[in-house]
Amino acid sequence: MSSDEETMVDVLLPQSGMGMQDGEIVRWLKEEGATVAKGEILVEVEAAKAMVEIESPCAGVLKSILASEGETVEVRAVIAQVAPQ
Repeated sequence: MSSDEETMVDVLLPQSGMGMQDGEIVRWLKEEGATVAKGEILVEVEAAKAMVEIESPCAGVLKSILASEGETVEVRAVIAQVAPQ
């Protein structure tokens, strides 16, 4: 990795129950380029008839959203990336 490349932290869709295999992205609460705090809620996901809020794993800038609203993604899929600060 060159010195000008940023290290990114992946935001994953967690498994919130034993039978959960995927979830639907309902609403992003932050936009790309937004500054986020560790633990701040980034997105709401519907999984197994329950709403799950996914938090930022670190403080930084939300660099990329990889799963769009309405998209169904598998558990442990990378749905966004945060550049830590």
